[in-house]
Amino acid sequence: MSSANTSAASQGLANRFNLQQYVVYLGFLAIFLFFAVVLKDSGFLTVRNLSNIVLQTAPATIMAIGLVFVMSAGEIDLSIGSTVAVAALAAAVTLGHYGLVAGVLAGLGAGLLIGLLNGALVAYVKLPSFLVTLATLGLFAGVSRSMTDLRSIPVTDSVFTGFFGSGVFLGIPSLIWWTAIAVAIGHIIYRETRFGAHVLATGDNARAASVSGISVPRIRLAVMAISGGLAGLAGLLYAGRLQAAKYTLGETDLMTVIAAVIVGGTLLNGGRGSIIGALVGSLMMGMLNNGLILMGLSVSDQMIVRGLIILAAVAVSLREKSR
Repeated sequence: MSSANTSAASQGLANRFNLQQYVVYLGFLAIFLFFAVVLKDSGFLTVRNLSNIVLQTAPATIMAIGLVFVMSAGEIDLSIGSTVAVAALAAAVTLGHYGLVAGVLAGLGAGLLIGLLNGALVAYVKLPSFLVTLATLGLFAGVSRSMTDLRSIPVTDSVFTGFFGSGVFLGIPSLIWWTAIAVAIGHIIYRETRFGAHVLATGDNARAASVSGISVPRIRLAVMAISGGLAGLAGLLYAGRLQAAKYTLGETDLMTVIAAVIVGGTLLNGGRGSIIGALVGSLMMGMLNNGLILMGLSVSDQMIVRGLIILAAVAVSLREKSR
């Protein structure tokens, strides 16, 4: 009897302590302390360097929010990098010819349309999201290259660059405002609305969700549209911060965003996720890249480290899902 009680208590403790729920915070703290000690004489702890980490991760954080919705519904979006480039170029070209409002609408509209295309193919044609977005990844990578013949398009509108990139409001950079607003809205929708609950139910068990009255195709369409729209916003942030748009924007972000989302507590197979976790995961990946650069590691070494982190995060994700 005593043994049974002990076993039950242990199981209850295991259920209350979810490894993946806390690993992103522990990992963030561990990496921060490591770099703080190793790079104490290299400027890592300066206010300027730490603020640069936050600014540089803003577009990835925006994309990560969209990917949390997608992966929580049991899907994946591999096309976000190409969507960023198309949205940034569409905004830059339109901005130069038709002005600020048209440029913003073109960038956001391009991202939303790509998301709707992905969503329609997944939800109604019933194609696997992995294959759909892998195809549109290549498709829109080609589109972004052909839009301007591989040329960079300058963005000279000071209102646009200030609002989406280099501006400051109440002493806080606009990129931090965008990140904070997106995280706050995303968290509320994800945790406090019926839509968020339906997303989680769809990812946990799509058949059961459908039987309970949830329109699973509509949820899948919606989450893919959200991902595309937020990738479009990330494209605007890139164009505003760099004051230019180019086909290479976003092409290296996919691995970072997926790592941030999975490390942040979103299950690979759907049914659970965290917007706040994705934010911390994105900051952790940005801090990791920054620290490795200050240590003198090459881009290839940084990619290896990110790949190892994704492997570890996926292993934890699958272990939690199998419980």
